[in-house]
Amino acid sequence: FNPAFFNRSHLICCVSCAFIHRWKLNDSFILPRPGSRYSLMGGNLHISHLNKEEDVGIYQCLASNSFGTIVSREASLHVACKFLLYLKSFSIKTRCFVVLVREGQGVVLLCGPPPHSGELTFTWIFNEYPSFVIQDTRRFVSQKTGNLYIAKVEPSDVGNYTCVVTNTVTKTSVQGPPTPLVLRVDGMKNLFERKDYISFPALAVCCVSPAFSPVPTISWRRVDGASFGRKVDINKASGVLEIPYFQQEDAGMYECVAENSRGRNLTSLTLNKTIDDSLVWECKASAKPKPSYRWLKNGESLDPMEVVNNGLLTISSLNLADVGMYQCVAENKHGRIFTNAELRVIAIAPDFSQNLLKAQTLARQGGDVLIECKPRMSPRGVISWRKGKEALRESHRVMVLDNGSLRISNVTKLDAGIYTCVARNQFGVASSAGSLLVKEATSITSPAGHLDVTIGESIVLPCQVSHDPTLDLKFTWFFNEQLIRFGSHGVYFEKVGGVSRSAGDIMIRNIQLQHAGKYTCAVQTKVDSVSIATDVVVRGPPGPPVDCRVTAVTETTASLSWGPGMDNHSPILSYTIQARTPFSLGWQAVTTGTPTSSPTTVTDLSPWVEYEFRVLAANSIGTGEPSKPSNKSRTKETLPRVTPARVNGGGGGRSELVITWEPVPDELQSGPGFGYVVAFRPLGAQGWMQAAVTSPDASRYVFKNESIPPFSPYQVKVGVYNNRGEGPFSPVTTIYSAEEEPSRAPGRLRARSISASEVEVTWKPLPWSNNRRRILGYEVKPTHEKQEAATVIRTVGNKTSVLIRDLEGSSTYYMSLRAYNSAGEGPQSSTVNVTTKKPPPSQAPVKIMWNTSNSKVILKWDQVHALENESEVTGYKVKRQDKHSHPSVVETNNTSLELSLPVNQGYVIQIKPFSEGGEGISSRQITIPKMEGGTGATLHSQRSSAGVLWLVRGPPRHRNPHSQDGAMTNMYENRALQLLFVERRSSRL
Repeated sequence: FNPAFFNRSHLICCVSCAFIHRWKLNDSFILPRPGSRYSLMGGNLHISHLNKEEDVGIYQCLASNSFGTIVSREASLHVACKFLLYLKSFSIKTRCFVVLVREGQGVVLLCGPPPHSGELTFTWIFNEYPSFVIQDTRRFVSQKTGNLYIAKVEPSDVGNYTCVVTNTVTKTSVQGPPTPLVLRVDGMKNLFERKDYISFPALAVCCVSPAFSPVPTISWRRVDGASFGRKVDINKASGVLEIPYFQQEDAGMYECVAENSRGRNLTSLTLNKTIDDSLVWECKASAKPKPSYRWLKNGESLDPMEVVNNGLLTISSLNLADVGMYQCVAENKHGRIFTNAELRVIAIAPDFSQNLLKAQTLARQGGDVLIECKPRMSPRGVISWRKGKEALRESHRVMVLDNGSLRISNVTKLDAGIYTCVARNQFGVASSAGSLLVKEATSITSPAGHLDVTIGESIVLPCQVSHDPTLDLKFTWFFNEQLIRFGSHGVYFEKVGGVSRSAGDIMIRNIQLQHAGKYTCAVQTKVDSVSIATDVVVRGPPGPPVDCRVTAVTETTASLSWGPGMDNHSPILSYTIQARTPFSLGWQAVTTGTPTSSPTTVTDLSPWVEYEFRVLAANSIGTGEPSKPSNKSRTKETLPRVTPARVNGGGGGRSELVITWEPVPDELQSGPGFGYVVAFRPLGAQGWMQAAVTSPDASRYVFKNESIPPFSPYQVKVGVYNNRGEGPFSPVTTIYSAEEEPSRAPGRLRARSISASEVEVTWKPLPWSNNRRRILGYEVKPTHEKQEAATVIRTVGNKTSVLIRDLEGSSTYYMSLRAYNSAGEGPQSSTVNVTTKKPPPSQAPVKIMWNTSNSKVILKWDQVHALENESEVTGYKVKRQDKHSHPSVVETNNTSLELSLPVNQGYVIQIKPFSEGGEGISSRQITIPKMEGGTGATLHSQRSSAGVLWLVRGPPRHRNPHSQDGAMTNMYENRALQLLFVERRSSRL
């Protein structure tokens, strides 16, 4: 015992936003006086020198402001000595049970705290210290009982749980025995229950849904769609909606949504009370034993007669006297709890500030109009109307509705004017005015119609209107009740209304079948809207026939049936049948034995071929799309009817008869097991020898017999067969057996060098043919002196010479010759040799200079000198070409040339040397620009690759400077020197 304990000061807190605070001790008011042990510190009760006899008891705080009074929950003050505070240990006896629970279910683990004195706090250890259970939306530890609640058990929850109890004063802790939690595996059970309760701590709204399986998520929303203000706090874990400083704009319908994977539930709370309304407040508390309820208003108990049906508070016809703070008290033998709410009764005079009448209301002549009148007032008063300064009289056309709005039917021009709505209740009068403008009705002058068009045409759909000139028009088009978005429907739809405000015509370009339907033009103004519809029928080629099928087949026919497709508003006139096989190039038209209508028979088919068929319908517009192909069907087999083509033969080896033909295509073999029968006999013989060739792809047969004389005539024919039997033979044709190879070599072989790369070889031919062989041509074999292999050049026919090209210059070649035929080559001739000429010069002409005079061009260049291993230059070839003619070549033995060029036309010139070894290398192209008909002489020169301007000077020679030739030469040289000087000066600059 510590006697100083009672000398301490103690503070009991009372937190509120009230202006006045009062305290009760054991239902008696405490009156703090100067010098008293009791004092108020900002609403908190301060007790100095605590007295065990006087101060122990039940304390309550009463908080009051202009809205009313509320009573706090009770606080119990106990005075004890330190040695009286105790906490005994848990029983040492181990719990002998295991908690079994299915996955997804909820479970409660009991703590069962030991005997104690003083307040306790509870925590739970999971498996072993210091792993504590963390509270979340699924796990909760009650600080009243110490029990652990798990809303939805998961596999990770399996383990041992230990309850830890701590005395809040002595800080002593004890642990209970572990409780094992084990999952059951005998099935699953999912429950979803909803239990909502609502409390009002000015203003906090709680939505509790203790559905353990699965754990629901809780959200709030306003039914009117308004967003929550920034002051509103929503605790998603606990489901509490808290609205501090509840105002008039916060009134409305609030909806709580509890949702999980198994379902979704809603609950709503109406928070809108005005004068004369009725109020029903329900108070519910969970307790055992069942609690009793009573209600307080401003801290005072209400008449028990107003509390009915176990906690339900009902107030009918609210008035201003009902304003105040209300509290529901739920209590049983274990204690009592409070919940608070503020009741405000709205009572205001009529006010139009938030809902003025529309300044202008537009109405259509002959139509109806509604002028709304929605003043803010409570209670609901009386509403009347004036037109101008006169009271408005109601009639069969003019009516004031129950909600105060004014409706006028069959509006006329006389109804235009200023209308005033007047609202009255016991708190005041207010009014609001607005004008009514009556406009002419909008009407569509274009008649509703029916258009019949052909696919591919362009049409205009009219939409002409008569309307009030002061109103703007909006044209909207619909196709089959779907909005036409111009620009996004391709290039088909286009507005063509023009500059007229009264026209909304549209054009459909290149109309297609899919554009058939109902077109609606809707015209809208601020006062009315009208529409007109036009039905468009599009005629086009028929649609594809349906259900094309093969009903029967023979060797050469197939019976087909089909159903007609859409005629697209034009009668079907005929059908076309097309067929496709694995051997055809796409679809081909076929013939029918009867007029083309379903059913029909297709004729002239090939036996034993797999066919697909399709049908196309045609009408006066055209031919439509084909039907889907029929199933594949194979015609029946029959004897082959087609013989091989191009039967021929000949050639081969000694004592052979080679017979060839063109194989019969697969689609003409008429059945399986196809092959050939080859028949042959010597010319003039009576009987035929035959051989079977079983491969349908075979194209030759070789008969070998030593008795066959060479190059003897035979008659041959080739027949066909399949599993059904033999077919016809091809026409008889004459071929020859294999001939003998040539027996002699050609004579008089000669070889002559033409140039550095060409040699001409000549010979005396052999007799063209005899009774044992033919000469088909000759083979020339040129062999280089440094090469072992040689390329063979073969001639065809009875030629006696050949020109061999692409040889090396200054080289020796050895030539040999032999004849050949289909049996092979004959003996080789004797060999002759020939040496090719030296190569032509490898240097191109340089230092080319030219001048023009009138229509002539005079060219000069340096002599090209051959190297030691090159043939001497014998002349030059000058090639000229313009844009509009073929090139022409002029030969000269000199190093100058005069050319005649047409006026106003440019040329490209090239110069190359030639010798007995052939043509040398060309100079670079020289462009002679077109001449404009000038008569003066101009000197030009060719610039070398190094950028040097070459002056063409001939070798020294004696000339008379006074002669015409000498004067011209001096003029050229002087002009060239001037050009050289200018060039050098320019380079220095």
